[in-house]
Amino acid sequence: MNVEAERILGAIRELGPALAARAPEIEAARRLPLDLVDELTAIGFFRMLLPGRWGGLEIDFPPSVDILAELSAADGSTGWASMIACETPQLFALLPEATFDAIYADGPNVIVGGAFAPRGTAEPIDGGSGGYRVNGRWSFASGCQHARWLFGNCVVTNDGAPVTGPIPGAPLTRCAVLPAGAWQIHDTWHTAGLCGTGSQDIEIADAVVAKEWTFDLFLGEAFTREPLFAAPVLQFSLHIGAVALGIAQGALDDLIALAGTNKQRLYTRQGLADSTLFQYRLGHAATDVEAARALLASRAEELWSQALAGAVHPAMRTRVLQATAWVAETAARVVDHCYTAAGAAALYDSSPLQRRLRDIHALTQHASVQESVFATAGAERLGRTGPFGV
Repeated sequence: MNVEAERILGAIRELGPALAARAPEIEAARRLPLDLVDELTAIGFFRMLLPGRWGGLEIDFPPSVDILAELSAADGSTGWASMIACETPQLFALLPEATFDAIYADGPNVIVGGAFAPRGTAEPIDGGSGGYRVNGRWSFASGCQHARWLFGNCVVTNDGAPVTGPIPGAPLTRCAVLPAGAWQIHDTWHTAGLCGTGSQDIEIADAVVAKEWTFDLFLGEAFTREPLFAAPVLQFSLHIGAVALGIAQGALDDLIALAGTNKQRLYTRQGLADSTLFQYRLGHAATDVEAARALLASRAEELWSQALAGAVHPAMRTRVLQATAWVAETAARVVDHCYTAAGAAALYDSSPLQRRLRDIHALTQHASVQESVFATAGAERLGRTGPFGV
């Protein structure tokens, strides 16, 4: 871990107790407070994965997993929304270099928000030379209220009909990028978990977007061979695992803190800390957290080694997605066990464990950690294609 990564990790650890205390406030506001965004900006969090020639800190990728897990242990919503924001350079690297330069011309602390699902349409103007006319409404635009730029993934159409893409049976898609002020934000984020992420709906109508301000999210290549830009989507996946790991670690810490209060469960004569069943649950949960941390670290190092070597092997896609899905599944089990072990005290709003429970089960609804990931991995082991032909 380089010096800047260690500094950021230390700053996040120092911020942790104050951030954890603000978690109910963040949940109630359903977004990150702007002063918290400013504090994370001052730490350098949002430019840690930006190369130095644009003013970034250019830390190695693996420490970013540790940093995100630490932040998420304090508050899952902050971890999730900040995860999206710190990945801004990796996303924008899929744009042309001149566009990337224009985005970072005013400084390195740029934040993007948007949506991966192709819920909009992009109709080429003058055959594409005039850009695209973009319409659509997208859900789950985390952090959109403090983002400087927003994007939406679109199906490319020709006279209203979807254009066939390079993958058989799938349409051609393009993400359209515009300043945040060009979009309408709809207040839809009323959810059970990850309430503070501000993942509202965003909408745009009849917007003309120049071609150089669009990119291919899943099949596009970065304009530069910088290692930090070698595999954006796989980096995003590992970061989701980091947030899940952090939420689980936070639940484990909450349970240990509860045991330290000499709490007794109803109809028992001994405190939680003296209960053999409680000790078993705690020990099991701690082992699961360590296993999840080790797997995430291993995949992050493997991906980074290949990025440094100049080429990420196609097999890494399944290896990364499989690991992330397992970490999310394991993290949910850990939080469930911690919640159960805490007893009736975990029911109250005053207990952070009920928020951890809701947050982790909101995270496990994300498309990138769905069970089909394991089916794909199993199919590949058998020499067959997975359910999506990969």
